[in-house]
Amino acid sequence: MSYAIQPASPAGARIVGAAGELIEAFRGRADAADRANEICRDNYADMQQAGVAAAFVPEELGGAGLRSMHDWILTIATLAKGDGSAAIAISMHLSATRGLAALYRASEAGSPAHRRARALLAGVAAREILICSTTTERGTDNLHPLSEARANGEGWCLEGTKHFVTMSPLATHVATNVRLRDDAGDHIANVLLPMATEGVVQQGDWDALGMRASGSQSVRFENCQVPHDAVRKIGPWGRWSTPVLVNRTLANVPLVGAFLGIAEAAFDLALAGQAKGGGGAARPGVPNALAEMEIKRAGAQSILARLGERLDDFMATSEGGAKATYEQGHELMKDYQSAKWVVNRHAIDIVSQAMDLSGGGGFLARNPLSRLYRDVRAGPFMQPHSPIDARDYIGKVLLGDFPED
Repeated sequence: MSYAIQPASPAGARIVGAAGELIEAFRGRADAADRANEICRDNYADMQQAGVAAAFVPEELGGAGLRSMHDWILTIATLAKGDGSAAIAISMHLSATRGLAALYRASEAGSPAHRRARALLAGVAAREILICSTTTERGTDNLHPLSEARANGEGWCLEGTKHFVTMSPLATHVATNVRLRDDAGDHIANVLLPMATEGVVQQGDWDALGMRASGSQSVRFENCQVPHDAVRKIGPWGRWSTPVLVNRTLANVPLVGAFLGIAEAAFDLALAGQAKGGGGAARPGVPNALAEMEIKRAGAQSILARLGERLDDFMATSEGGAKATYEQGHELMKDYQSAKWVVNRHAIDIVSQAMDLSGGGGFLARNPLSRLYRDVRAGPFMQPHSPIDARDYIGKVLLGDFPED
């Protein structure tokens, strides 16, 4: 019996299969991109060519028509076996396109929202559009964005700075959350605008421990003018709401898949290294270490697969989250946080044990384990929530004390 995750839908099987075909090419480029601290353009051209970038685009617009969260998670885990940086970056793009596809299906044909979503999705299918997504700002959290869209006569004026804007050096568009104040109140809103918009300033400041080929630089918005229909309110500023809970969960769960994929790559390297060296079973501690890695891998695979199934069930029964309650939103976020905790911890342990088994060779920069070791550490701090906050949040939800902020 294997705990390896399998696709749950025909569209998912096609996209996961396409992702699997890219693993070796990604592996072959990963070291050079990591050393150069630069995003690898060839990876994204390959993902566009293979149809991965257009996974969520409806079939009538030229995409694969994917809807399964479970299969999105598996796609990212598969890509991360080749390069974790490319996997997390394209997941940001897929998050934006999934949202556009949902808007396209829900809006009235011919309406401005429908026409705009259709045009963007068609551009994705035509390999003309890549969308980076970001919520992170220094000194605040997802509920309290300090970047702000202010109304003017021509639409909205956007000001602020975002960090960890993954894939931004290649992206044609950027999606981000902002604060929006109007006569109806104080809101969190989503804005999608072209990277070529006047006033979008890429900072070129990405220099991190791991995920060095993700292009996660900061981006400054300086008096950026965007049209009325580029901004969409999603909830009250500074407070959890059902749409924000659902959207944050759906957008971030697949990123956890990347760390499973990194751990699986490290496990494969460790197992192959012992087989190649010969006599691994005779060395004291080796079978025990491999068994521990296998148990942790199975645990991570199992909880992530179950969460993917749970999300697909939730989407089917709540009309894509539109009919979800506030309590259900927190329950969903709680389940995500539990899975994130388990997968991140197990993934870090698996890569660390692979390093132990490799001996001094794994400590050399040219060994792929050294990159996996650095990349896997990016998992815990990804929002929401950090390991420092997650347990308190999970406990409160279990007690029925649903946090408001």
